Amino acid sequence: MKIVFAACLLIGTIANAWARPNIVFLFADDQRPDTIAAHGNDNIRTPSLDRLAANGLSFSQNYCAGSYSGAVCVASRSMLMTGHHWHGIKDTKNWEGLPTLPERLGQSGYQTFAVGKWHNGLNTLARSFQSGRNLYMGGMSDHTKVPLQDLKPNGKLTEKKIGTRFSSTHFADAAIDFINEQNSDEPFMLYVAFTAPHDPRNPPPSYRQLYYKNRPPLPDNFLPNHPFDNGHVSGKKRDESLAAHPREHSVVSDQLCEYYGLITHLDGQVDRILDAIENSEQSDNTIVIYTADHGLAMGSHGLLGKQNVYEHSMGSPLIVSGPGIPRGETTEAMTYILDLHKTILSLCGLPIPNEIDGHDLTTVFENPSATVRDSIFLPFQDIMRAVRNDRYKLHVYPKINHTLLFDLVEDPNEMNNLADHPSYAGTVKHLAALMKDWQKRVGDPSPLSVSNPDPKEIDFTQIERSLDVWQPDWIREKYFGGRSESDHGSK
Repeated sequence: MKIVFAACLLIGTIANAWARPNIVFLFADDQRPDTIAAHGNDNIRTPSLDRLAANGLSFSQNYCAGSYSGAVCVASRSMLMTGHHWHGIKDTKNWEGLPTLPERLGQSGYQTFAVGKWHNGLNTLARSFQSGRNLYMGGMSDHTKVPLQDLKPNGKLTEKKIGTRFSSTHFADAAIDFINEQNSDEPFMLYVAFTAPHDPRNPPPSYRQLYYKNRPPLPDNFLPNHPFDNGHVSGKKRDESLAAHPREHSVVSDQLCEYYGLITHLDGQVDRILDAIENSEQSDNTIVIYTADHGLAMGSHGLLGKQNVYEHSMGSPLIVSGPGIPRGETTEAMTYILDLHKTILSLCGLPIPNEIDGHDLTTVFENPSATVRDSIFLPFQDIMRAVRNDRYKLHVYPKINHTLLFDLVEDPNEMNNLADHPSYAGTVKHLAALMKDWQKRVGDPSPLSVSNPDPKEIDFTQIERSLDVWQPDWIREKYFGGRSESDHGSK
């Protein structure tokens, strides 16, 4: 009887706390799920994210649900904003017929304000947010020279101005100004999309020096080259061009130091935002959500980018903190970033349309031991598929008829392929059937094998690297031998 009463009391407390709360959504770019000290990484400094984790609920198995594009951030943000799996987004440019999350909130009396990266076009931005400041309308930029614009109430953008401070600082400045300007009872959604730790990996010098002097170890699953052509290794793939093949330990180590430097600098700007919230009149009624659009390889499996279905690239951190949210706890519920669409609607007391995908995660806030789904499906374009349950994960590469099976309990780094071991034939068959079931659920028509497969082997010496226009001089000199950006410009 006491247990039932306590549960009812908890649910009642959460429901009261969720009465039209403010939402501050902090969105990192390309952050691996294993790059927060509080989540077990002793080699990185993230005191602000550790503080957020101590005051909130951490999700240890959170994922981007794959991608229709090599620019995974585009698909990830499309899914978050529309609440639809990418197979259900037919108009990927304008999201025609699909109301966005901030659009729904705005129609229900919320102020909606955007800061930072918007990689999905002006049309979607203008109907999603009522205004915005220090916006970057693109996918990536030199962090020291970000072209910034403001979104005016009429849906138009101001002229571009080149930022004079670091990207994360500009975005935090705009977020803090917005928080400090609030003087009404009208609830708000503040969306802050950082461009860090996306490359160019050019944190302020002191932040990269911090890690040059205290080098983190390379990932346990570091390889000089990926063992086969996964469909996104060959050709001029910009993420995979950021270092030469084979991957040298020293090069990946330096890039990892620079990547960690970006995260630690970003962490300091998150600290400023958290302080502004705590010092505001809205602190008792503000929910903070921190996540990233996806992860990144950074040398794992011989890869550098996010265009793969390994855990390090499809996984992303997620922490939720605020009134009614458990403090200092971790859930192992398997979640997608797109689940946050339904979750925020629920937190704000708004109806959840039947047609959108994902799950409402407020059940996990009430009980961190609760499950959300029993498997995760990770489809990447038409070249990779993966599905996992609570223990095993199956990779399928249809273009080359290649299959991998990993035991994530014994082998979380996905290094020991069990697919051809006779004793795991039943597991492969079960997960293959589960993958086909997921395909039906999300409307994925891609075949899982082909009659004339491409070769699995790849000659990395024949891959020509591409140098994009955003890399600063010192990175161009260090990793590309000083080649001119005009020689290998790529957008």
